[in-house]
Amino acid sequence: MALYATAASVLAGVESRRGSIKGLVYASSFQNVKQLYALVCETQRYSSVLDAVITSAGLLRAEKKLRPHLAKVLVYELLLGKGFKGGSGGRWKPLLDRHQARLKAELARLKVHRGVSKNEDLLQVESKPGPASQVPRFVRVNTLKTCCDDAVDYFKRQGFSYQGRASSLEDLRALKGKCFLLDPLLPELLVFPAQTDLHDHPLYQAGHLILQDKNQGKIFAFDLDAGRLASMATLLARAGVSCCELAEEDFLAVSPSDQRYRQVQYILLDPSCSGSGMATRRLEEPGVGTPSKARLQALAGFQRRALCHALTFPSLQRLVYSTCSLCQEENEDVVRDALQQNSGTFRLVPVLPSWPHRGLGTFPGAERCLRASPETTLTGGFFVAVLERVEVPSSVSRAEAPAPPPEAAPRRKRRRRVAAPGVPPRTEQEGKR
Repeated sequence: MALYATAASVLAGVESRRGSIKGLVYASSFQNVKQLYALVCETQRYSSVLDAVITSAGLLRAEKKLRPHLAKVLVYELLLGKGFKGGSGGRWKPLLDRHQARLKAELARLKVHRGVSKNEDLLQVESKPGPASQVPRFVRVNTLKTCCDDAVDYFKRQGFSYQGRASSLEDLRALKGKCFLLDPLLPELLVFPAQTDLHDHPLYQAGHLILQDKNQGKIFAFDLDAGRLASMATLLARAGVSCCELAEEDFLAVSPSDQRYRQVQYILLDPSCSGSGMATRRLEEPGVGTPSKARLQALAGFQRRALCHALTFPSLQRLVYSTCSLCQEENEDVVRDALQQNSGTFRLVPVLPSWPHRGLGTFPGAERCLRASPETTLTGGFFVAVLERVEVPSSVSRAEAPAPPPEAAPRRKRRRRVAAPGVPPRTEQEGKR
């Protein structure tokens, strides 16, 4: 630990002397002067990169006792150096563990913004931004806690300029500074310029700005990863959602005949995938964007089993199948096979018909699916298909089934149909969302 503290002192001296190495006199008694010299030089070389990462991660705001130069040395060692293994890091290691995920995410975001994949490339003064760096910041208003008009008014009072509803993707591309728009396709979705950071915004901290669906009925969520379940529980609590039941369980092992799930009408199936549409992940894990054929086959096999299993829930009316993959094997091919196995029972319905990027034409009706990518839709890469039952499930009684139009002229009071709770189970996911 003395190495990092001494390096921080040296770095302070170096920067105050505009690049001079006179600060090294402080380390004259240090045993490994060469190691110290290398650490100081590398930290100094990446100084602007480290400043950007530390600022965007809010490290110094969260850890007020951490000196800036020490923070820079520690973050260099964590992200760009050898890391902290074993007992290295000393008393600062717990602090770094708390912020490690955010720091890594901000480094990846910086690479996307500058259009590079290697740490060394960040040192180039001029860099060409990649498509992912132009993706706007999308913010969904959580209608459980506020409304879109109130959120817009709050931002306007903070000096943001509201431009109304966008009419095209060109409007989104043209966003700059503190201007923002309402999405042209999705209600209650605000759009800000790329790289807008709202993590510390009061509305986000209060749970008013998150991705949130309708809060009705009962939600069952399944995931084999306890860490992701814990994160989900935190986000649900912040959003004010109290109707969700989380289970650390394999979705394939869940019985559709279980009394708890017999009335499930809606399922969101978000299975493990290659993550080939996630630009940030491709930068963090080189090669993840081009999965091998064997890996694609294994993933597609699991996805096919999960989708076919989901379609066996007796009261299911509609299912959303989504991945963050751009690979046909995980998307159109899986949906096609599931439809063939359930011929006449389920059909594809159009997803956001006005969305410009449609499914690949690999089978009749595939254009009803939705695709997205940074290049075509200014978003991350993903795929969505909606399957709808074409017949009344056997578990629903005749009294609950929709009645045919009355033939008699006089109007009669119809019995009001009570819908079963909407439930979107979730499977194990490989990629971060």
